[in-house]
Amino acid sequence: MRIGVYPGTFDPITLGHMDIIRRGAKLVDRLVIGVTTNASKSPMFSVEERMDTVRREVADVDGDVQVVSFDSLLMDFAEAQGARVIVRGLRAVADFEYEYQMAGMNQQINPRVETVFLMADVALQPIASKLVKEIALYGGDIRKFVPPLVSDEVIARVTKIGRKGS
Repeated sequence: MRIGVYPGTFDPITLGHMDIIRRGAKLVDRLVIGVTTNASKSPMFSVEERMDTVRREVADVDGDVQVVSFDSLLMDFAEAQGARVIVRGLRAVADFEYEYQMAGMNQQINPRVETVFLMADVALQPIASKLVKEIALYGGDIRKFVPPLVSDEVIARVTKIGRKGS
């Protein structure tokens, strides 16, 4: 069985993430979405909230897609899942430089796991979770960047913590 891992913080999950998930699921027999804790990114949602959201959003994706949290080296997580492929999305040259370096380091850690890069759909390339949160914090419309229920959840969270500039 070919198992792939698509790691990320998914805070929040975007239409770009969903594009990579749908396409990545076609490449492997099982795609494990690894929701990681990354305190350096100051997540808006807890790991449990992000996992629930990702599970809900991937429920209709064709293929065997699982959602698992992790707080370890990616290569240790991949090994624990039995994965031989890491799926990563690329939006721009800046992504490529970072991802290229990470893929090289990961190969040094575990040469049995390959990294596969999928180019983001052209219409979705500018979308980043960080920018979605910033737009929402300033009262902007995020509906064209995230699934509908995710938009509602982000707006509710922003309302709870207080919008900037108001």
